[in-house]
Amino acid sequence: MQTLGTIERRDQLGALADEHRLALLRRLMCGPSTLSRLGRDFDRHPAWIRHHLKRLESVGLVEYAGEKTTRNYTEKFYRATSSAFAVHLLVAPDTGVRKPVMMLGSDDFALQMLAGEINEDSEGFEMVPSAVGSLDGLIALRQGLADVAGCHLLDPETQDYNTPFLRHLFPDRPVDVITLAHREQGLMTLPGLRSRVRDIEDLAGSEIRFANRNPGSGTRVWFEARLRSLGIPGEAISGYESELRTHSDVALAITSGQADVGLGIRAAAEQFGLEFTPLFLERYDLVLPADRSEELPLAVLRDRLESRGFRAEVSGISGYDAEHTGDGKRVGG
Repeated sequence: MQTLGTIERRDQLGALADEHRLALLRRLMCGPSTLSRLGRDFDRHPAWIRHHLKRLESVGLVEYAGEKTTRNYTEKFYRATSSAFAVHLLVAPDTGVRKPVMMLGSDDFALQMLAGEINEDSEGFEMVPSAVGSLDGLIALRQGLADVAGCHLLDPETQDYNTPFLRHLFPDRPVDVITLAHREQGLMTLPGLRSRVRDIEDLAGSEIRFANRNPGSGTRVWFEARLRSLGIPGEAISGYESELRTHSDVALAITSGQADVGLGIRAAAEQFGLEFTPLFLERYDLVLPADRSEELPLAVLRDRLESRGFRAEVSGISGYDAEHTGDGKRVGG
């Protein structure tokens, strides 16, 4: 019996939607039992117990554990296939026409453009980018919930992007890392406010409202590291507790008057007519499972990333540098 099992199929989740089957599974996680003993424990007829046990057995959550014969009576024992279960299930969008290829991770304009162009030409699959944050994207890839992860995580100790995190998350499994682009990040502000906010330290103890990103996003990771280096606690920043998922969400919050300043890419600032103060240039990578690199959707993705045409398009996005777009390496394993 495994120590920790994974529930990653809809039929398994459906079986546990019944509270009686969930209660039986939890009892069997404590140790093997028989139909008659479970019937006494739950005050139910053994036939009722057998009906629910067979459903749990059919989806791999319960298994036959042996039998014991006493005189002329034989009892069968059942047990849970794990002593505990973690639920890993992604509900992905599906048009019913093409298979979704999930691209989970950080928000990015070039990634959206890449997915849109591939989807125009493909028939059997559809690239579906979803902004969940760099760290959550990598975790989803590790758990098999994502096909591609997008990330821009800075390691403060090495000053390297993404690679240290990948070595930690994928020590036993190689992944291919392909650079999507380098891009400029900085402070987005309302017109006229840039002179008051030149860097992060200008926010501390002021009334200037900051629009923060969601925990686990590459931008939030950089911001937290910057605060630590300056010795500024989060509570000293007005608006620190806010959590916005994308660069466009931050720009919209500023434009609509909900905030005065936020961290984001230059392209988002220009899209919403905001002033921009550059702070750093970062590398945004796409991470793919190495053992799936030859599968059609991922092979198409790689080919497009390495094309001159795509590099030219990325260079046309304000604040983007496509010099290393398509460059790749293998990490982990």
